[in-house]
Amino acid sequence: MQTFDPILHVLEAAFTSTRAYTDPIRDVALSATFTEPNGAEVTTPAFWDGSDTWRVRFSPPVAGEWHFVTHASDPTNSGLHGQSGSFTAPAYTGDLPLLAHGPIRASADGTHLTHADGTPFFWLADTAWNGVLKAQPADWDEYLAERRRQGFTAIQCVITQWRAFPQDAAGELAFTGTENIRINPAFYRRFDDKLAAIARAGLVPSPVLVWACTPNDPGYYLPTADCTILAQYEVARYGAYRPIWILGGDGEYRGEHAEKWKETGRAVFGDSGGEPVTMHPRGVNWPGEELRDEKWLTFHSYQSGHGDSDDTLRWLQSGPPASNWNIAPVKPVINQEPNYEHHLAYQSRQPISAYQVRRALYWSLLISPTAGVTYGNHGIWPWMEEAGVPADHPNSGVAPTWREALQSEGATGVVHLANFFASIDWAALRPAQHLLAQQPGDADPNRFIAAAQSAQSKVVIYTPGDPIHLTHPLTDARWYNPRTGDWSDAGSGTEFTPADGEDWVLRG
Repeated sequence: MQTFDPILHVLEAAFTSTRAYTDPIRDVALSATFTEPNGAEVTTPAFWDGSDTWRVRFSPPVAGEWHFVTHASDPTNSGLHGQSGSFTAPAYTGDLPLLAHGPIRASADGTHLTHADGTPFFWLADTAWNGVLKAQPADWDEYLAERRRQGFTAIQCVITQWRAFPQDAAGELAFTGTENIRINPAFYRRFDDKLAAIARAGLVPSPVLVWACTPNDPGYYLPTADCTILAQYEVARYGAYRPIWILGGDGEYRGEHAEKWKETGRAVFGDSGGEPVTMHPRGVNWPGEELRDEKWLTFHSYQSGHGDSDDTLRWLQSGPPASNWNIAPVKPVINQEPNYEHHLAYQSRQPISAYQVRRALYWSLLISPTAGVTYGNHGIWPWMEEAGVPADHPNSGVAPTWREALQSEGATGVVHLANFFASIDWAALRPAQHLLAQQPGDADPNRFIAAAQSAQSKVVIYTPGDPIHLTHPLTDARWYNPRTGDWSDAGSGTEFTPADGEDWVLRG
C-alpha cells in the first residue's frame, strides 16, 4: 500500500513481513532504492512500525515518474525484499520554502545556511522542546501558524523521552531498557502528524535525536550502539520531512565525551555531509574544536544560556563563537539557546526580560557571520498548559502558559528582528568591531555594542542604548527600533546617539 501527500510531496509505502522477528530493529534492515526519471538512484532507509509492518517515506527531489524496489537484509522475506512500485511526483507549485527552494545545506563559503537552489536560509527558531510530546493537535497547529506569521523559520523539538518529560502525553516511552533497547513504534506513531505539521506550516523541523544533559537522558546513559540505533530509527521515520537534525541535546561533547558523539554521527549520517546536522551543547560550551572536522556536522551550535553574570556575557561577546568561527573548515555558527524570556537568570535570580532576550539575539547575530539565532520562552519549551514551575526545573521560576508566551513582548521583538534582517543582505555580514572608536562593553559587558559589515561596506550596529562612536564616517544612516519596528533617519558622521536610553539598531 502506498500514499502520496500532495502538500508535503512525500510518498509513504507500507510492506508486510512474511516472517516474525524477535528483535525487528536489529534482526532485519530494509531500504528502498528510488529511480528518478533521468535514471539516477536514491536509496532511503525504511523503519519498523510495529507488528509485521515496515514503512518507507520518500520526498522526491524532482517531478516525474519514479520507480522503487526494496532490499531486505533477509532476502527470504518475500514481503519485505524485492517489493516494487511506481508513482508520479507532480511539479511543486506551492509556497513551502523547503519544497520551493529545496533542502537546507551550508553555503559554499561556510558562513550561513542555504537552500539547494542557492536561496539563503535565515535560521530563526523557537525552542518548543516539549511541544511534540505534550501539545494537543489543534493547539500545535495554532502555535505553528502563529510562529510562521511572526517570521520564525524553524522549530527545535525533542522526539524521545528526556528528563523534563520522560513519557509522552499517553504515558508511553519511546523505548525501554538501558542497553539493547527496544523501540516502541506506538510512541512515534503519535508524533508523525506533529512533525509533518511543522513542515506543512512552512517551517523547518529541527528535532533533537537524543537528549544528553543529565543521567536521566538517553544520550547520557545509552551506550554508543544504542544511541546509534535510536537516532537511525528517528532519521528513517522523519527524514522525508527535510529536517535539520540536532544529534545531541544539551550535552557535553568535549574531551572524553567527544568520541561517543563522533562515532554516533558517523554511524548515523556517514561522511557525505548530505543531511544538515548540528549539535546542541550545554550552556557556555563550545565543542567546535573537537567536532569541527567531522564531515557530518553541517554547522556549529552553541548555547549562551540563561545566566546574566559578567563572565557569561563576555563569553557570548568574545568567546569561541566570536573568536573561532573562521578556523578552517569554516562552518555556520548559530546560538541555539540564548536567554529564555521569563526564565530566572542563574546569577541574579530575576526573570529574564524582553530587553535581555533582544540583546542576546542581536549580539548572537553580529559577533560571528550572520546565519541565524534561536528564541526561547519559559512557557513554550516545557509546553505549559497552566502557569507554574516546569517539571524537573524547580529553580527556573514560574512560567506562563504556552498561549500567553506566544504573544509575549520578546516574541514581538522577534517579529521586528525578522523584518529587519529580511530588509538587508544579511548573508554578507561579517563581524566588524574595528569600526567602533569606543566600546562601552570593555568596562561593562551589559553595554557591549556589536558591529558587522558586508563586503559592500554596508554596516549594522546594535547598541544597548549607548552612543555609537565610529572610526570612519557613515553616510545616509538610519535607526531601526527593535521594539516597534519603526525606522528613522540618523544622518551622517562618526557619532550617533539613540533617541532614548533603549536599545537601537543602526544601519548605514
